[in-house]
Amino acid sequence: MTDRTSASSVQHLGFAWFAMVMGLCGLSLAWARATPHLGAVALQISFAVGILAGGVCGVLLLGKLWRVMCFPAAVLADASHPLRHVFVAAIPSSLVLLPTVSVVHGGYSPWADAVWMLGAVGLLVVTLGVVRRWLQPALSAQDFWSAMTPALFIPVVGNVLPALAGVSLGHPVWAAAQFGLAAMLWPVALVLVLVRIGMVGLWPLRMLPATFITIAPPSVLALSGHQLGAPEVLVHMLAGVALFFTLVSLTVMKRCLQQPFGMSFWAMSFPLAASAALGLHLSPVQGGVKWVAVLWLTWVTGVIGALLLATLRGLVRGQLLVPEVAGQAPGATPDRGQP
Repeated sequence: MTDRTSASSVQHLGFAWFAMVMGLCGLSLAWARATPHLGAVALQISFAVGILAGGVCGVLLLGKLWRVMCFPAAVLADASHPLRHVFVAAIPSSLVLLPTVSVVHGGYSPWADAVWMLGAVGLLVVTLGVVRRWLQPALSAQDFWSAMTPALFIPVVGNVLPALAGVSLGHPVWAAAQFGLAAMLWPVALVLVLVRIGMVGLWPLRMLPATFITIAPPSVLALSGHQLGAPEVLVHMLAGVALFFTLVSLTVMKRCLQQPFGMSFWAMSFPLAASAALGLHLSPVQGGVKWVAVLWLTWVTGVIGALLLATLRGLVRGQLLVPEVAGQAPGATPDRGQP
């Protein structure tokens, strides 16, 4: 690949690519929660996946920096796009999740604290930008409702992520405050998404994997709530909601797999990993129930592994870092030869 071709490819490196980092971090955290069930091997797998997540994040951050310097107009276009602007939150979400993985394996460290704070503040800023956009008088009804997809949960409910490591890093008040913001905005965002379905219809087919994002808010709210000392009954209630959205999302998986692979498929990764982590958290160490959670974690690992292989194949074939077409999900592979 020539330098000119590489530069052209980086032009199409959208914010949605950081869903890879979120998914890998989520998988690492899920395997860490399997340690009481599977022993040291689970912790070793968690560490290896965490290292991979850090490497992927480093490469993507370098690519994003290159894109900002060489193609600032493309970056601004993504940040102001009616649909793609919500994916900006994937970067601060990744910056929160990586220190969370680090804390699990190494405890407190100054760099983890600094990166966690950067990500937590970034999530607040992005959330403010998203909500501010709703209040603009020039915003058309079409642009407003087109943004009401499950991807909206990334910036709006992403504020629950800092609570996963906030207590361990010494910021319980900050973590609780962002947890409260996420808990308030989740039902608002959920209602907006449901109203959008009634008024406009379901999101585009190429964004169908984003349906799985509905699993993430109740799953992470339950895990973060436990970290903050929430009553177990609340954790169990949220687990029931997460299970419901998991079953709903699985009903669209067949339709998701009937289309060519694109980066939108990574929307499945973090929510599934979060559901696996919650299942392991609630499963007793002894008894047959724990094996259901372990089997679910194994299946989720297989899904994320398949996403990694498909991404590598798509990059080698030059099918991913390409211009998007109208109505296509961010980072999706263009349909070739199809109407």
